[in-house]
Amino acid sequence: MEIYNLPIIPLIVGVVEVLKRLGLPEKWSALASAIIGIIIGIFYIAPGDILKGILEGLAIGLAATGLYSGTKNTIEIFRSNKAGGK
Repeated sequence: MEIYNLPIIPLIVGVVEVLKRLGLPEKWSALASAIIGIIIGIFYIAPGDILKGILEGLAIGLAATGLYSGTKNTIEIFRSNKAGGK
């Protein structure tokens, strides 16, 4: 995976967030992120090599899931500490 493809990760986070606002249940957001990553991998990252596109797209989709999850957990910890008076 080239470093130039890394900006795709927050893009996937944004698309999944839009899908959730349109009614996608949150429990399906990780799967949606992986599928969007695979689609981007096949058609944008490696259009001539489907296997490479699937693998790199899946890696980017899962990285987007981790970015979202990590950010969400950090915000929840911050809010709970602030509410608790710490």
